[in-house]
Amino acid sequence: MDSLITAAGRALAAGDPLGALKRVALRDDAPALALRGIAMAQLGDLVRAKALLRRAARAFGPREAVSRARCVVAEAEIALASRDLGFPAKALDAARAILEAHGDRINAAHVRQLGLRRLLLIGQLDEAERRVAVIDPVSLPPALRAAHELIVAGIAMRRLRIKTARAALASAGRAAEQAGIAALIAEVENASRVLDTPAARLIACGQERLVLLEDVEALLASGALVVDASRYAVRGRATVISLASRPVLFALARALAEAWPDDVPRGRLVALAFRGKHADESHRARLRVEVGRLRGVLRPLADVNATREGFALVPHRARKVVVLARPVEEEHAAVLAFLADGESWSSSALALALGASQRTVQRSLDELAGAGKVQFFGRGRARRWMTPPVPGFTTTLLLPAPLPGD
Repeated sequence: MDSLITAAGRALAAGDPLGALKRVALRDDAPALALRGIAMAQLGDLVRAKALLRRAARAFGPREAVSRARCVVAEAEIALASRDLGFPAKALDAARAILEAHGDRINAAHVRQLGLRRLLLIGQLDEAERRVAVIDPVSLPPALRAAHELIVAGIAMRRLRIKTARAALASAGRAAEQAGIAALIAEVENASRVLDTPAARLIACGQERLVLLEDVEALLASGALVVDASRYAVRGRATVISLASRPVLFALARALAEAWPDDVPRGRLVALAFRGKHADESHRARLRVEVGRLRGVLRPLADVNATREGFALVPHRARKVVVLARPVEEEHAAVLAFLADGESWSSSALALALGASQRTVQRSLDELAGAGKVQFFGRGRARRWMTPPVPGFTTTLLLPAPLPGD
Protein backbone atom coordinates (compact mmCIF):
# COMPACT_ATOMS: atom_id res chain seq x y z
CA MET A 1 0.00 0.00 0.00
CA ASP A 2 1.50 3.36 -1.02
CA SER A 3 2.03 6.37 1.18
CA LEU A 4 -1.00 8.31 -0.12
CA ILE A 5 -3.35 5.42 0.64
CA THR A 6 -1.83 5.07 4.10
CA ALA A 7 -2.18 8.79 4.79
CA ALA A 8 -5.78 8.82 3.53
CA GLY A 9 -6.65 5.87 5.77
CA ARG A 10 -5.18 7.63 8.79
CA ALA A 11 -7.16 10.77 7.96
CA LEU A 12 -10.40 8.78 7.81
CA ALA A 13 -9.61 7.09 11.12
CA ALA A 14 -9.17 10.53 12.66
CA GLY A 15 -12.50 11.76 11.27
CA ASP A 16 -10.99 13.95 8.53
CA PRO A 17 -12.75 12.93 5.28
CA LEU A 18 -11.64 16.07 3.39
CA GLY A 19 -8.03 15.32 4.21
CA ALA A 20 -8.50 11.80 2.86
CA LEU A 21 -10.12 13.04 -0.35
CA LYS A 22 -7.24 15.43 -1.02
CA ARG A 23 -4.97 12.41 -1.29
CA VAL A 24 -7.11 9.98 -3.34
CA ALA A 25 -9.81 12.04 -5.09
CA LEU A 26 -8.26 11.60 -8.56
CA ARG A 27 -7.42 7.91 -8.26
CA ASP A 28 -9.55 4.99 -9.47
CA ASP A 29 -7.63 2.00 -8.12
CA ALA A 30 -9.48 -0.28 -5.71
CA PRO A 31 -7.98 1.01 -2.40
CA ALA A 32 -8.58 4.62 -3.44
CA LEU A 33 -12.19 3.87 -4.43
CA ALA A 34 -12.81 2.27 -1.04
CA LEU A 35 -11.31 5.20 0.83
CA ARG A 36 -13.25 7.69 -1.29
CA GLY A 37 -16.44 5.78 -0.54
CA ILE A 38 -15.81 5.91 3.22
CA ALA A 39 -14.96 9.61 2.98
CA MET A 40 -18.18 10.38 1.11
CA ALA A 41 -20.11 8.44 3.73
CA GLN A 42 -18.54 10.54 6.49
CA LEU A 43 -19.53 13.66 4.55
CA GLY A 44 -23.14 12.43 4.32
CA ASP A 45 -23.36 11.56 0.61
CA LEU A 46 -24.50 8.00 1.23
CA VAL A 47 -25.68 7.25 -2.31
CA ARG A 48 -22.31 8.08 -3.87
CA ALA A 49 -20.51 6.35 -1.01
CA LYS A 50 -22.37 3.10 -1.63
CA ALA A 51 -21.62 3.21 -5.36
CA LEU A 52 -17.90 3.81 -4.74
CA LEU A 53 -17.67 0.96 -2.24
CA ARG A 54 -19.35 -1.46 -4.63
CA ARG A 55 -16.91 -0.45 -7.38
CA ALA A 56 -14.04 -1.01 -4.97
CA ALA A 57 -15.29 -4.45 -3.95
CA ARG A 58 -15.46 -5.49 -7.60
CA ALA A 59 -12.01 -4.04 -8.32
CA PHE A 60 -10.21 -5.95 -5.57
CA GLY A 61 -8.74 -9.22 -6.79
CA PRO A 62 -9.69 -12.72 -5.59
CA ARG A 63 -6.71 -12.78 -3.23
CA GLU A 64 -7.75 -9.54 -1.53
CA ALA A 65 -10.50 -11.05 0.60
CA VAL A 66 -9.82 -8.78 3.56
CA SER A 67 -10.19 -5.64 1.47
CA ARG A 68 -13.46 -6.90 -0.03
CA ALA A 69 -14.71 -7.75 3.46
CA ARG A 70 -13.94 -4.23 4.64
CA CYS A 71 -15.97 -2.86 1.73
CA VAL A 72 -18.90 -5.05 2.79
CA VAL A 73 -18.62 -3.73 6.34
CA ALA A 74 -18.49 -0.12 5.16
CA GLU A 75 -21.56 -0.68 2.95
CA ALA A 76 -23.40 -2.24 5.90
CA GLU A 77 -22.64 0.82 8.01
CA ILE A 78 -24.03 3.06 5.27
CA ALA A 79 -27.15 0.90 5.17
CA LEU A 80 -27.52 1.31 8.93
CA ALA A 81 -27.03 5.08 8.70
CA SER A 82 -29.70 5.29 6.00
CA ARG A 83 -31.94 3.02 8.11
CA ASP A 84 -31.93 0.22 5.54
CA LEU A 85 -32.35 -2.47 8.19
CA GLY A 86 -32.75 -5.22 5.63
CA PHE A 87 -29.02 -5.43 4.86
CA PRO A 88 -28.15 -9.16 4.60
CA ALA A 89 -26.84 -10.32 7.97
CA LYS A 90 -25.18 -13.38 6.40
CA ALA A 91 -22.94 -11.18 4.25
CA LEU A 92 -21.90 -9.20 7.30
CA ASP A 93 -21.22 -12.36 9.32
CA ALA A 94 -19.11 -13.74 6.47
CA ALA A 95 -17.12 -10.50 6.34
CA ARG A 96 -16.54 -10.65 10.10
CA ALA A 97 -15.30 -14.23 9.84
CA ILE A 98 -12.80 -13.23 7.12
CA LEU A 99 -11.56 -10.28 9.17
CA GLU A 100 -11.11 -12.41 12.26
CA ALA A 101 -9.35 -15.15 10.31
CA HIS A 102 -6.84 -12.61 8.99
CA GLY A 103 -6.24 -10.96 12.36
CA ASP A 104 -8.13 -7.72 11.69
CA ARG A 105 -9.48 -7.55 15.23
CA ILE A 106 -10.48 -3.88 15.11
CA ASN A 107 -12.74 -4.13 12.07
CA ALA A 108 -14.21 -7.40 13.35
CA ALA A 109 -15.17 -5.58 16.56
CA HIS A 110 -16.71 -2.85 14.42
CA VAL A 111 -18.87 -5.47 12.68
CA ARG A 112 -20.18 -6.64 16.06
CA GLN A 113 -21.07 -3.07 16.95
CA LEU A 114 -23.02 -2.66 13.72
CA GLY A 115 -25.06 -5.73 14.66
CA LEU A 116 -25.68 -4.34 18.14
CA ARG A 117 -26.81 -0.98 16.77
CA ARG A 118 -29.27 -2.73 14.45
CA LEU A 119 -30.69 -4.76 17.36
CA LEU A 120 -31.10 -1.56 19.33
CA LEU A 121 -33.01 0.10 16.50
CA ILE A 122 -35.48 -2.74 16.09
CA GLY A 123 -36.00 -3.15 19.85
CA GLN A 124 -34.38 -6.55 20.40
CA LEU A 125 -32.92 -5.51 23.73
CA ASP A 126 -32.51 -8.96 25.26
CA GLU A 127 -30.28 -10.13 22.41
CA ALA A 128 -28.38 -6.82 22.34
CA GLU A 129 -27.78 -7.00 26.08
CA ARG A 130 -26.59 -10.60 25.83
CA ARG A 131 -24.08 -9.77 23.09
CA VAL A 132 -22.77 -6.57 24.65
CA ALA A 133 -22.12 -8.30 27.98
CA VAL A 134 -19.37 -10.51 26.49
CA ILE A 135 -17.44 -7.60 24.96
CA ASP A 136 -14.50 -6.16 26.89
CA PRO A 137 -14.34 -2.47 25.89
CA VAL A 138 -10.97 -1.92 27.57
CA SER A 139 -9.18 -3.63 24.70
CA LEU A 140 -10.86 -1.47 22.06
CA PRO A 141 -9.36 1.70 20.58
CA PRO A 142 -10.94 4.98 21.81
CA ALA A 143 -13.37 5.44 18.89
CA LEU A 144 -14.78 1.91 19.17
CA ARG A 145 -14.83 2.18 22.97
CA ALA A 146 -16.96 5.32 22.69
CA ALA A 147 -19.33 3.56 20.27
CA HIS A 148 -19.55 0.59 22.66
CA GLU A 149 -20.48 2.85 25.58
CA LEU A 150 -23.11 4.57 23.43
CA ILE A 151 -24.71 1.18 22.80
CA VAL A 152 -24.62 0.38 26.53
CA ALA A 153 -26.24 3.75 27.24
CA GLY A 154 -28.91 3.15 24.62
CA ILE A 155 -29.85 -0.18 26.16
CA ALA A 156 -29.88 1.33 29.66
CA MET A 157 -32.13 4.22 28.60
CA ARG A 158 -34.64 1.88 27.04
CA ARG A 159 -34.52 -0.31 30.15
CA LEU A 160 -34.96 2.85 32.27
CA ARG A 161 -31.67 2.35 34.12
CA ILE A 162 -30.76 5.99 34.06
CA LYS A 163 -27.82 5.86 36.47
CA THR A 164 -26.21 3.20 34.27
CA ALA A 165 -26.94 5.28 31.17
CA ARG A 166 -25.29 8.39 32.62
CA ALA A 167 -22.19 6.42 33.61
CA ALA A 168 -21.93 4.90 30.13
CA LEU A 169 -22.33 8.30 28.47
CA ALA A 170 -19.62 9.76 30.69
CA SER A 171 -17.29 6.94 29.64
CA ALA A 172 -18.28 7.48 26.00
CA GLY A 173 -17.47 11.18 26.31
CA ARG A 174 -14.01 10.50 27.69
CA ALA A 175 -13.27 7.94 24.95
CA ALA A 176 -14.55 10.29 22.21
CA GLU A 177 -12.34 13.11 23.50
CA GLN A 178 -9.40 10.73 23.51
CA ALA A 179 -10.17 9.73 19.91
CA GLY A 180 -10.39 13.40 18.93
CA ILE A 181 -13.17 12.81 16.37
CA ALA A 182 -15.55 15.79 16.31
CA ALA A 183 -18.50 13.85 14.87
CA LEU A 184 -18.21 11.21 17.61
CA ILE A 185 -18.00 13.87 20.33
CA ALA A 186 -21.16 15.49 18.94
CA GLU A 187 -22.95 12.12 18.88
CA VAL A 188 -22.16 11.57 22.57
CA GLU A 189 -23.36 15.08 23.41
CA ASN A 190 -26.62 14.53 21.54
CA ALA A 191 -27.19 11.23 23.35
CA SER A 192 -26.53 12.92 26.69
CA ARG A 193 -29.14 15.58 25.98
CA VAL A 194 -31.78 12.87 25.75
CA LEU A 195 -31.59 12.43 29.52
CA ASP A 196 -32.26 16.11 30.11
CA THR A 197 -35.24 16.60 27.81
CA PRO A 198 -38.88 15.61 28.41
CA ALA A 199 -39.64 11.99 27.60
CA ALA A 200 -43.32 11.77 28.57
CA ARG A 201 -46.32 13.58 30.00
CA LEU A 202 -47.55 12.65 33.45
CA ILE A 203 -51.30 13.10 33.89
CA ALA A 204 -52.75 12.84 37.41
CA CYS A 205 -55.77 14.33 39.20
CA GLY A 206 -56.69 16.47 36.21
CA GLN A 207 -53.23 18.01 35.87
CA GLU A 208 -50.33 17.17 33.60
CA ARG A 209 -46.62 17.93 33.41
CA LEU A 210 -43.62 16.90 31.36
CA VAL A 211 -41.23 14.42 32.97
CA LEU A 212 -37.70 13.17 32.28
CA LEU A 213 -36.63 9.55 31.92
CA GLU A 214 -35.38 9.62 35.52
CA ASP A 215 -38.88 10.65 36.65
CA VAL A 216 -40.39 7.77 34.70
CA GLU A 217 -37.96 5.34 36.32
CA ALA A 218 -38.86 6.64 39.78
CA LEU A 219 -42.57 6.52 39.00
CA LEU A 220 -42.50 2.86 37.96
CA ALA A 221 -40.60 1.99 41.13
CA SER A 222 -42.97 3.97 43.38
CA GLY A 223 -45.78 1.43 43.42
CA ALA A 224 -48.25 3.79 41.72
CA LEU A 225 -50.87 2.40 39.37
CA VAL A 226 -49.66 3.57 35.94
CA VAL A 227 -51.75 3.55 32.80
CA ASP A 228 -49.01 3.58 30.14
CA ALA A 229 -50.30 5.24 26.98
CA SER A 230 -47.00 4.65 25.18
CA ARG A 231 -47.34 0.86 25.28
CA TYR A 232 -51.05 0.50 26.04
CA ALA A 233 -50.62 -1.27 29.35
CA VAL A 234 -51.60 -0.91 33.00
CA ARG A 235 -48.70 -1.32 35.44
CA GLY A 236 -48.37 -1.99 39.13
CA ARG A 237 -45.15 -2.53 41.04
CA ALA A 238 -44.67 -6.12 39.82
CA THR A 239 -47.63 -6.62 37.48
CA VAL A 240 -48.07 -5.54 33.87
CA ILE A 241 -51.41 -5.97 32.10
CA SER A 242 -51.19 -5.38 28.35
CA LEU A 243 -54.19 -3.88 26.58
CA ALA A 244 -52.39 -3.36 23.26
CA SER A 245 -54.84 -5.60 21.42
CA ARG A 246 -57.93 -4.23 23.21
CA PRO A 247 -58.23 -0.53 22.33
CA VAL A 248 -61.71 -0.06 23.80
CA LEU A 249 -60.63 -1.38 27.18
CA PHE A 250 -57.53 0.78 27.14
CA ALA A 251 -59.56 3.89 26.28
CA LEU A 252 -61.82 3.18 29.25
CA ALA A 253 -58.87 2.52 31.58
CA ARG A 254 -57.15 5.74 30.55
CA ALA A 255 -60.29 7.83 31.02
CA LEU A 256 -60.85 6.37 34.48
CA ALA A 257 -57.20 6.91 35.44
CA GLU A 258 -57.17 10.52 34.27
CA ALA A 259 -60.25 11.29 36.35
CA TRP A 260 -59.11 9.40 39.48
CA PRO A 261 -60.11 9.69 42.31
CA ASP A 262 -63.33 11.02 40.74
CA ASP A 263 -65.66 9.03 38.55
CA VAL A 264 -66.32 9.45 34.82
CA PRO A 265 -69.90 9.97 33.56
CA ARG A 266 -71.30 7.24 31.35
CA GLY A 267 -71.87 9.65 28.47
CA ARG A 268 -68.21 10.64 28.42
CA LEU A 269 -67.09 7.00 28.51
CA VAL A 270 -69.36 6.22 25.57
CA ALA A 271 -67.90 9.14 23.59
CA LEU A 272 -64.32 8.08 24.31
CA ALA A 273 -64.68 4.35 23.82
CA PHE A 274 -67.27 4.16 21.03
CA ARG A 275 -67.08 7.67 19.54
CA GLY A 276 -70.77 8.11 20.02
CA LYS A 277 -72.10 11.64 20.49
CA HIS A 278 -75.18 10.54 22.38
CA ALA A 279 -75.44 7.61 24.78
CA ASP A 280 -78.58 5.69 23.85
CA GLU A 281 -79.65 2.43 25.43
CA SER A 282 -77.58 0.28 23.06
CA HIS A 283 -74.47 2.28 23.93
CA ARG A 284 -75.17 1.94 27.64
CA ALA A 285 -75.58 -1.81 27.28
CA ARG A 286 -72.34 -2.12 25.38
CA LEU A 287 -70.60 0.06 27.96
CA ARG A 288 -71.73 -2.26 30.75
CA VAL A 289 -70.29 -5.21 28.85
CA GLU A 290 -66.94 -3.52 28.22
CA VAL A 291 -66.66 -2.27 31.80
CA GLY A 292 -67.29 -5.82 32.98
CA ARG A 293 -64.46 -7.03 30.75
CA LEU A 294 -62.20 -4.26 32.02
CA ARG A 295 -63.04 -5.16 35.60
CA GLY A 296 -62.02 -8.75 34.96
CA VAL A 297 -58.76 -7.79 33.23
CA LEU A 298 -57.72 -5.30 35.93
CA ARG A 299 -58.68 -7.53 38.86
CA PRO A 300 -55.02 -8.09 39.98
CA LEU A 301 -54.47 -4.33 40.31
CA ALA A 302 -57.77 -2.49 40.72
CA ASP A 303 -61.53 -2.60 40.61
CA VAL A 304 -63.99 -0.60 38.54
CA ASN A 305 -66.95 0.49 40.67
CA ALA A 306 -70.25 1.83 39.43
CA THR A 307 -71.31 5.23 40.74
CA ARG A 308 -74.50 7.20 40.41
CA GLU A 309 -73.20 9.05 37.34
CA GLY A 310 -70.76 6.58 35.85
CA PHE A 311 -67.75 4.50 36.91
CA ALA A 312 -64.64 5.01 39.03
CA LEU A 313 -61.28 3.25 39.24
CA VAL A 314 -60.38 1.92 42.70
CA PRO A 315 -56.80 0.57 43.07
CA HIS A 316 -56.22 -2.29 45.50
CA ARG A 317 -52.89 -1.28 46.99
CA ALA A 318 -51.58 1.72 45.06
CA ARG A 319 -52.04 5.10 46.67
CA LYS A 320 -51.76 6.97 43.41
CA VAL A 321 -53.12 6.53 39.88
CA VAL A 322 -51.41 8.28 36.95
CA VAL A 323 -51.35 8.21 33.16
CA LEU A 324 -48.00 8.17 31.38
CA ALA A 325 -48.48 9.56 27.85
CA ARG A 326 -46.27 10.51 24.93
CA PRO A 327 -44.95 14.09 24.91
CA VAL A 328 -46.82 14.61 21.64
CA GLU A 329 -49.83 12.47 20.79
CA GLU A 330 -51.38 12.01 17.39
CA GLU A 331 -52.60 9.19 15.18
CA HIS A 332 -49.21 8.38 13.63
CA ALA A 333 -47.02 9.20 16.64
CA ALA A 334 -45.16 5.88 16.52
CA VAL A 335 -44.01 6.49 12.94
CA LEU A 336 -43.00 10.06 13.75
CA ALA A 337 -41.05 8.80 16.76
CA PHE A 338 -38.66 6.87 14.54
CA LEU A 339 -38.39 9.60 11.93
CA ALA A 340 -37.60 12.13 14.66
CA ASP A 341 -34.02 10.83 14.90
CA GLY A 342 -33.28 12.95 11.83
CA GLU A 343 -32.15 9.97 9.72
CA SER A 344 -33.75 8.79 6.48
CA TRP A 345 -35.82 5.61 6.75
CA SER A 346 -37.24 3.25 4.16
CA SER A 347 -40.83 2.14 4.65
CA SER A 348 -39.66 -1.48 4.92
CA ALA A 349 -37.25 -0.58 7.73
CA LEU A 350 -39.98 1.30 9.58
CA ALA A 351 -42.29 -1.70 9.22
CA LEU A 352 -39.60 -3.98 10.64
CA ALA A 353 -38.90 -1.68 13.58
CA LEU A 354 -42.59 -1.11 14.36
CA GLY A 355 -43.63 -4.72 13.92
CA ALA A 356 -46.32 -3.64 11.42
CA SER A 357 -47.04 -4.41 7.78
CA GLN A 358 -45.26 -2.32 5.19
CA ARG A 359 -48.59 -1.30 3.64
CA THR A 360 -49.85 0.03 6.99
CA VAL A 361 -46.66 2.05 7.44
CA GLN A 362 -46.90 3.35 3.86
CA ARG A 363 -50.44 4.62 4.47
CA SER A 364 -49.26 6.44 7.59
CA LEU A 365 -46.36 7.99 5.70
CA ASP A 366 -48.64 9.13 2.87
CA GLU A 367 -50.99 10.82 5.36
CA LEU A 368 -48.09 12.47 7.20
CA ALA A 369 -46.62 13.66 3.90
CA GLY A 370 -49.98 15.09 2.92
CA ALA A 371 -50.02 17.04 6.18
CA GLY A 372 -46.48 18.30 5.56
CA LYS A 373 -45.03 16.50 8.59
CA VAL A 374 -42.61 14.23 6.72
CA GLN A 375 -40.78 14.42 3.43
CA PHE A 376 -39.24 11.88 1.09
CA PHE A 377 -36.57 11.64 -1.56
CA GLY A 378 -35.85 8.96 -4.15
CA ARG A 379 -38.21 6.70 -6.04
CA GLY A 380 -39.39 3.14 -5.75
CA ARG A 381 -37.29 0.95 -3.48
CA ALA A 382 -34.78 3.79 -3.08
CA ARG A 383 -37.34 6.13 -1.50
CA ARG A 384 -36.43 7.35 1.98
CA TRP A 385 -38.51 9.25 4.50
CA MET A 386 -37.35 11.76 7.05
CA THR A 387 -38.38 14.70 9.21
CA PRO A 388 -36.47 17.07 11.46
CA PRO A 389 -36.58 16.16 15.17
CA VAL A 390 -39.25 17.69 17.38
CA PRO A 391 -37.30 20.38 19.26
CA GLY A 392 -37.05 19.89 22.99
CA PHE A 393 -38.39 16.35 23.11
CA THR A 394 -36.82 12.92 23.23
CA THR A 395 -38.53 9.94 21.61
CA THR A 396 -36.81 7.21 23.60
CA LEU A 397 -40.05 6.02 25.20
CA LEU A 398 -41.65 5.63 21.80
CA LEU A 399 -39.12 3.11 20.52
CA PRO A 400 -40.17 -0.57 20.51
CA ALA A 401 -38.49 -1.54 23.75
CA PRO A 402 -40.07 -3.02 26.86
CA LEU A 403 -40.21 -1.31 30.19
CA PRO A 404 -39.41 -3.30 33.33
CA GLY A 405 -41.95 -6.06 33.77
CA ASP A 406 -42.70 -6.60 30.07
